[in-house]
Amino acid sequence: MKFTNEQLMQMSNAARSGAVRAMRAANSGHLGIALDAADIMTAIYTSIYAIHLNPGQDKFVLSAGHGSALLYSVLKLRGYDLPGLETFRKLGGLPGHPEYGIPGVETTTGPLGQGVANAVGMALGAKMWEARGRATSRVYCLCSDGDLMEGVAQEAVAFAGIYRLNNLILLWDDNGISIDGKALTDLDLPMRMRAAGWAVFKVNGHRFSEINAALDKAKKSAVPAFIQCVTTIGLGSDIAGEALAHGLALKDDQLAALERKFESEEGKRLWVNLAVNYPPAVAAPRPQLNGTAAAMPSVMEQISTRELSGKYLEELLPREPLLIGGSADLAESTNTRVASSRDITPDDFSGNYIHFGVREHSMAAIMNGLTLQGFRTYGGTFLIFSDYMRAAQRLSALMELPVVYVLTHDSIALGEDGPTHQPVEQLAGLRLMPNMNVFRPCNGKEVKWAWDTALAEASHPTCIVLSRQKFEQVETPAGSEINRGAYIIHSPVTGRQSPITLIATGSEVPLAVAVAEKIGASVVSMPSVEKFRLQDAEYKHRILRGRVIAIEAGATAGWYEFADAVVGIDWFGASGDGASVYKHFGFDAYAIAEDIMKYIK
Repeated sequence: MKFTNEQLMQMSNAARSGAVRAMRAANSGHLGIALDAADIMTAIYTSIYAIHLNPGQDKFVLSAGHGSALLYSVLKLRGYDLPGLETFRKLGGLPGHPEYGIPGVETTTGPLGQGVANAVGMALGAKMWEARGRATSRVYCLCSDGDLMEGVAQEAVAFAGIYRLNNLILLWDDNGISIDGKALTDLDLPMRMRAAGWAVFKVNGHRFSEINAALDKAKKSAVPAFIQCVTTIGLGSDIAGEALAHGLALKDDQLAALERKFESEEGKRLWVNLAVNYPPAVAAPRPQLNGTAAAMPSVMEQISTRELSGKYLEELLPREPLLIGGSADLAESTNTRVASSRDITPDDFSGNYIHFGVREHSMAAIMNGLTLQGFRTYGGTFLIFSDYMRAAQRLSALMELPVVYVLTHDSIALGEDGPTHQPVEQLAGLRLMPNMNVFRPCNGKEVKWAWDTALAEASHPTCIVLSRQKFEQVETPAGSEINRGAYIIHSPVTGRQSPITLIATGSEVPLAVAVAEKIGASVVSMPSVEKFRLQDAEYKHRILRGRVIAIEAGATAGWYEFADAVVGIDWFGASGDGASVYKHFGFDAYAIAEDIMKYIK
């Protein structure tokens, strides 16, 4: 369908009016972008009819999530089945920022920069689907000044340029204003984008002829396209062009006047006609993994859990063509790239392994985008650098995306690199995140269980936390209920019930067994606190008997949920060889056994 400039303006005004109505009802929202970006949004949604949630189809991402009222207004006009605009920012209604699961909303945005990186992941996923026989599709993303100030967006911009994602079109709402006043963007942001390998176009963001001409050129580009849309924040209001226009600085009567000013029955009819001729499609179910678990090679010598994870991946990848991996420049250290991995390159998107470069934050956000495109993704880095990924991991959990984070070098025992690389509080922090599964396995069976459970998940992201150092393998007894998250891995030789139970995870399990042998205790391996927390009281009481003491080379606070006392570390580690650092902070069987006996007495 073709529309005249006058018709497009009427449609854009109808979108503005709806957005203002939503904000009036909520007495909250962001007026500026709703008024200044309406023309950009209208141009996209009237020229790109296939935008919907099906993998393999064009997608639109509102990275500038504070423009949610405008997005909901456009989606409502476009024919999506949304709650009424009067429910905006009210409990049970349309949320304050776009959230995945609302019809027409491709991803949860709001934290600035995340949508840009998600869009890069979606564009990469579209290229990968094309290499697997699906039709070509594009990703359109509207971003703000704030998005492009965030580091995660710039990481993703560089990645998109390197991989020449020419199916990605990023439109910048260049209104020159942020909350504090003049937007502190780069002195020459278009030059930065060109340097990153993007094609750059500049338009008046209120002229449909210019926007549509730039979109046509962008579609023909051999590299990702960046369209600078110069706009006036709060267009048409009494505070147009001012920083005050960013929020909702106008009174209700002023907003009511704006709503009437932009009301357009003709515009509404044109949107209805578009929806009738090109109805939004229903979201397709996400493709599923084959679910054929691989066998874990039998290993009983001293070995690190990162190596065990790599051995399992080696067997798993050929069975699961939708499983896509990568790392933040740490393929060899994290054992995430194995012999069955095939690199994805700018010239060949048919592989199953991505080199993200040293870009942890955008790696996590790009993995979210890939998962939203229907792939199952895992990415590797050191546990300490999960701090760089935390915002994107939180969105994985919020969107219920089954992303897998492979986090190695998991304790002070990594040694020589010192406290900057030695994680202490990260395990506790990840375990506090709602809807995030955290596994810290101690042997091959637990590593296999962690991977199988993570890939069987439909709505939980997972962190698989692994050691750098090699350690003794404590065998899981036959019949142990690993799937409960915790089980008795060692019992006293006498067979009598012990008055002491030691809880341990990962590399501290063999240490706990050595302590237990000195004091006649039982040892519970707890690879997943989250899974154990879900068990019934009878099981918990059955395996956590007598005095309970937790042993883990990390922050102690979280363990008091289950333990009476904790052997842990609440400082930043130290430089030295791993064994010396481990012992220096009290992780020594003789010292722990002696302290426990004193504690019991």
